[in-house]
Amino acid sequence: MFPFIETIRIEDGRIHNLSYHNKRMNETRREVLLQAGGLDLADYIQPDTFRERTKCRVEYVDDILKVEYAAYHLRPVSSLRLVVCDDADYSYKSTDRELLDRLFALRKTQDDVLIVRKGLLTDTSICNVALWDGAQWVTPAMPLLVGTKRASLLDRGEIVREDIRPDDLARYSRIRLFNAMIEFGEIEFSVDKIVL
Repeated sequence: MFPFIETIRIEDGRIHNLSYHNKRMNETRREVLLQAGGLDLADYIQPDTFRERTKCRVEYVDDILKVEYAAYHLRPVSSLRLVVCDDADYSYKSTDRELLDRLFALRKTQDDVLIVRKGLLTDTSICNVALWDGAQWVTPAMPLLVGTKRASLLDRGEIVREDIRPDDLARYSRIRLFNAMIEFGEIEFSVDKIVL
């Protein structure tokens, strides 16, 4: 079994979305590892010295295995290629990214891939997505990974869930990519930059 991970943003000495990371980690421990007790990531992370955006990577199985910190550098993304993979499964965030890396390699001249599973849009290789329909931001109902940023945006009513098929892309004008490290709105571009 590969270790599971949480990738957490630290900035200005503060852990972002801590409650969402704790929830996902403890759900994974309960559902996959049958661990009843909960862990609190705040007991393992030391955010005080980090002012710039920092990537905190926590590996765990039954318990916390390792906590690493690294400066974060945003990788620009302004184009996507649709790739189909009906058996794509990344329900639990782990160190095993082999399938995602293979799909990313199919991007050709685009910056990343947008993965289609069973006829529905899901995620890019590293981000959840939301599309602008002229009135609201819509995120795919069945992502590969239920991201912590996505969960917080849904809870705050900033995005809504819907099934989105590749043929539906014409209904949308813009796409945003986001994750625990990337703010909602930090990467945004026209859906015209999504190649079929």
